[in-house]
Amino acid sequence: MGMLTEFKEFAMRGNVIDLAVGVVIGAAFGKIVTALVDKIIMPPLGYLIGRVDFSELAWTLSPARVAADGTEIPAVVIGYGDFLNTLVQFIIVAFAIFMVVKVINRLAKKKEAAPAAPKEEILLLREIRDNLKK
Repeated sequence: MGMLTEFKEFAMRGNVIDLAVGVVIGAAFGKIVTALVDKIIMPPLGYLIGRVDFSELAWTLSPARVAADGTEIPAVVIGYGDFLNTLVQFIIVAFAIFMVVKVINRLAKKKEAAPAAPKEEILLLREIRDNLKK
């Protein structure tokens, strides 16, 4: 079997296509969560804490300066505000995934709980057994 044929079989499996759809939906969901955190959750939170814009929170290790030859040396900054925004985004995404998995597990348990109907052969054997008892 040629490599191209093998690759085609691999790519056309249901799992690969499901994974690709999941990645695309996940990327879109990530953008929604980013907008939710950056534009809706963090501004009121920053306002309540003391009119702080979390995305601008930073710790300056070395301020910007001009070197002796006239070139500008940028400041060395640790932007922990962006980290806080990303952390809130992660918590929201993790919670959403937890809720989806919880629902899927609940549905899977319901499917397992329903007993399967006995096969036709078993029903026939039971009927024969009952007739022999008479």
